[in-house]
Amino acid sequence: MTLQTTKSHTVHGGVLRYLKHDSVVTGTPMTLSVFQPAGEGPFPVVIWLSGLTCTEDNFTTKAGAYEAAARLGLIVVAPDTSPRGPDLKGRAVADDAAYDLGQGAGFYVDATEAPWALHFRMETYVTQELIGLIDEAFPTTGARSISGHSMGGHGALTLALRHPDLFRSVSAFAPISSPTRCPWGEKAFTAYLGEDRTEWARHDAALLIEGGAAKGRFDDILIDQGEADSFLVGQLKPELLTAAAGAAGQKITLRMQPGYDHSYFFMASFIADHLAFHAERLEADTVEKVGNCHGRRGLIHSGH
Repeated sequence: MTLQTTKSHTVHGGVLRYLKHDSVVTGTPMTLSVFQPAGEGPFPVVIWLSGLTCTEDNFTTKAGAYEAAARLGLIVVAPDTSPRGPDLKGRAVADDAAYDLGQGAGFYVDATEAPWALHFRMETYVTQELIGLIDEAFPTTGARSISGHSMGGHGALTLALRHPDLFRSVSAFAPISSPTRCPWGEKAFTAYLGEDRTEWARHDAALLIEGGAAKGRFDDILIDQGEADSFLVGQLKPELLTAAAGAAGQKITLRMQPGYDHSYFFMASFIADHLAFHAERLEADTVEKVGNCHGRRGLIHSGH
């Protein structure tokens, strides 16, 4: 299994690659972008998870993350938000008609319900296959953090809370804080996970924090939320995170940003803060495999 470079750009002294590969986990081609700063490394990694309707290109072209990533010495990885394809086996086109379900809306869970279970396995894709590919193909230290926006903010929080040994830190922009208690989450979880709400709770950031999943694992969780976000009240509900953190004795830094909405203008305004937040914690992390991180770039191939 190899990563194929479809195009690359020099930016802030580093290299931004658009990549694709055939995924064993999803059974489909998957796409992503990877920014590598100048120098031989090794570098720690920040994985970015995007929101509803996005591909890897939204963050890559709109967030303005790479000046800070270059300065801080971070590899930044942005995968697509779901499997894609016009003829995915086991899934009718009608199932994929809504913007908040199906392609572009994987919700970073492993679906258990037909017809989604065959391909929509985004939790395993990110936490196993993607991480393995990046560590093999790029000069990484083996230390990584995770962040995301909206649906991807939900994904960043829940994947970090469910797999805390994989991530040194976690942050989010305007996350879906409690998908079991908002229309987006209820729709997606019913389709992907079925009717059992106890299974839903295993993928709900507020409930996981309330249950102590972050305690002793993350010293702080950084969250930025725009006060002018049209989804704030009905879908995002950051107050549920702060209430959960209070109940569990977990530190969360929730910054309510006046005037900011749900767009990438919001993320571009504060992405450097988030990368600095992660860089500080990644630098403090001791990784035993640093010495084994060189000379592993043979899995990246150019071509179209």
